[in-house]
Amino acid sequence: MEEWEVFFRKNRGKILGIVIGGGFGFLAIAFGFWKALFLAICLGLGYFIGKRLDEEQDFSRVWEKIFKER
Repeated sequence: MEEWEVFFRKNRGKILGIVIGGGFGFLAIAFGFWKALFLAICLGLGYFIGKRLDEEQDFSRVWEKIFKER
């Protein structure tokens, strides 16, 4: 069991890349490339916003950073 943990820690990025690539490939086959791309962008944006919320713990700061005046 400990060997598997070491393996997964050492190859975490590769494994995550394979899972994400396989998931995107499945979505592209099932729904078409553009729908799969739209879904991937939405998931990425959701991850980005969620990560910011976890780090800052204040939604108004996150909102201001994303939609600040230019």
